[in-house]
Amino acid sequence: MLVQCGGGVAGAIVAHLMFGLRWYSLSSNSRHGWSLVLSEFVATFGLLSVIWGCSRLRSGAVPFALASDIIAAYWFTASTSFANPAVTIARSLSDTFAGIRLSDVPPFIAAQLAGALAATFLFRWLVPNLSAYADRIVVPHSSVHEPG
Repeated sequence: MLVQCGGGVAGAIVAHLMFGLRWYSLSSNSRHGWSLVLSEFVATFGLLSVIWGCSRLRSGAVPFALASDIIAAYWFTASTSFANPAVTIARSLSDTFAGIRLSDVPPFIAAQLAGALAATFLFRWLVPNLSAYADRIVVPHSSVHEPG
């Protein structure tokens, strides 16, 4: 998580510099209220559901399913689907339409953690024999043996 957050912060700084802006800015875009927090829960729940379902059952579909979910959640959730604490923190560091005011970050991160846990518990209940590891997504895991 620390590496993701560091990458998000570095990315925000580099983006500012690429566009000739001051290297930092804090977002003033207000994103408060329970409707947005609920939207963030839904977006994160959906994202983790796609990951749990596809990566363990149809790992070859993961890239397409994740991209489709992220695009759809941007449009079907009022929060615009940050769905990741690192993204939320990074978007607080840029004063653009996509940003989030720093004081609105904690409820978003709480909703993301709750959505991730809810999806995890649901999939553990729905598919109790769900493999702990995906066979292949991008690179093989050292603890997974090749079939054959």
